[in-house]
Amino acid sequence: MKLFPTLARRSFVAFAALAIVAGAQAQPSSKPIRLVVPFGPGGVADLTARTVAQKMSESMGQPIVIDNKPGAGGVVASDTVAKAPADGLTMLLMSNGNAVSVGLFNKLPFDTIKDFAPVSMLGYFDMAVVTAANSRFKTMQDLLAYAKANPGKVNIGTINTGSTQHLAAELLKRSTGIDVQVIPFNGSPALITALRGGQVDAGVEILAPILGQLDGKALRALATMGAKRSFALPDTPTVAESGVAGFNVASWNALAVPAKTPPDIVARLNKEANKALASPEVKQRLRTLGVEAAGSTPEQQAKVLKDEIKRWSDVIRQAGIPKQ
Repeated sequence: MKLFPTLARRSFVAFAALAIVAGAQAQPSSKPIRLVVPFGPGGVADLTARTVAQKMSESMGQPIVIDNKPGAGGVVASDTVAKAPADGLTMLLMSNGNAVSVGLFNKLPFDTIKDFAPVSMLGYFDMAVVTAANSRFKTMQDLLAYAKANPGKVNIGTINTGSTQHLAAELLKRSTGIDVQVIPFNGSPALITALRGGQVDAGVEILAPILGQLDGKALRALATMGAKRSFALPDTPTVAESGVAGFNVASWNALAVPAKTPPDIVARLNKEANKALASPEVKQRLRTLGVEAAGSTPEQQAKVLKDEIKRWSDVIRQAGIPKQ
């Protein structure tokens, strides 16, 4: 007769133990999340990561630590995350550099599609075609008309070979049919110096490093390269508005985790990232960096990555850029 009460007590104890374990698992982890950033401290991507990470950390009650690992076109940082435990404690700041590297390198130590689980887009930052303030070219139409009438006589400067800016200039060249020389420089300061000194006729650069030059009237923006006008330069037309129909290039950042990360962890990180991006203070902070906050679902981010891989691989092949 005492068998059933004994079983009942054991069942209750077991149930209570499971409830305690489940409750403990449901609580936010006290372990820090490492966000690996493939750029050095202080740049637009690094500051974007820090801004979003701080807001996510506040909401999650869990520290997020930035780990800067620049070098090799983002391969070092990406490889670190691809090989990290899939426990939600390591994230990667992805960028269009991840898409570019697929076509730029002969072999990568990871599969950009298969070895990462997308979490969310973070934002887009515009690029622009610019000239020196005293340039003969006052509009994008002026530059294109001169280039078409004078094949081979126009030079367009960018930063490093294989950078998004460099490839955007190559894409502009092919989209317009102009015969120009694209000249890569070792960083934004060198490009700005070349523009102001007249060593190049125009340049393609993201807005953040040149906004001060534009505000100070040392450089002039002919056109921005995205689908719509930049909030930072509302009076500057887009390349598409300037006669190159359908032209749309912007740089972007996103979050990703190792591929086998459990779906519930990905969902939680996605929710927290989008929540952070929706906050007015984060939006405003990113705008000061020239970044338009834009979250997404993991599926939307995956599509962006696949589309960008195809586009930039085609540009690299058509431009004859040697693989590294």
